[in-house]
Amino acid sequence: MFLPLHDGVPLRNMKTPIMTRSLIAACIVVYLLTFYEPLGGDALVAGLGLIPSVLFGTESLPDGYPFVPVALTLATSMFLHVSFLHLAGNLLFLWVFGDNVEDAMGHVRFLVFFLLSGSIASLTHALALPTSDRPLIGASGGVAGVVAAYLILYPRVRIWCLFLQGIPLRLPAYWAIGFWFALQIVAAFFGSDDGVAWYAHLGGFITGAILIPFMRLHPDPIRARIEAQELQAPR
Repeated sequence: MFLPLHDGVPLRNMKTPIMTRSLIAACIVVYLLTFYEPLGGDALVAGLGLIPSVLFGTESLPDGYPFVPVALTLATSMFLHVSFLHLAGNLLFLWVFGDNVEDAMGHVRFLVFFLLSGSIASLTHALALPTSDRPLIGASGGVAGVVAAYLILYPRVRIWCLFLQGIPLRLPAYWAIGFWFALQIVAAFFGSDDGVAWYAHLGGFITGAILIPFMRLHPDPIRARIEAQELQAPR
């Protein structure tokens, strides 16, 4: 288990990561709506969650479901979460890593990046399990894309993390995130089916790694090199 806590990388191009905070707020609002009786958790999951068998047309839902065109559930499913811990885990990753990735892209590009990473992650899950009638929900695919982008932008920055049973360590990003990614691979191909969308995590991470060179703002290389040296210096 790996939970990021703090990285300490300052924002360079903006004062406030508006889009990161907006995505966090949207996920919280949708989660709270699951407690609203007319909607309820099951109705929202059926209406906005991604069901692979429904996406590919082998199964169908009752009239009125999903709430949006079925292809859009690749994205809408990202804003649903099954429990508070599910929500908190995804939003912690987004809080720690999202601001610096948004800073490297700008607000609009970051939103597009997050939605693309999450949607392709959802599609990866659906392609891996095309006959599944279990809904896929959660922002973890988009978050995985953000984590991959952060790794490429700041590979040597040291981040505080909790590992395994809560052991605090301060490690370079390439070690901490590399450990996390290795766990996703092992779980996806060798783990048991425990309800976690491991293939979505892998799809989101790979998508984020592919997109970041094209979507980041291109900084002054001299300034970027100086800043990288400052961030890597012992503290």
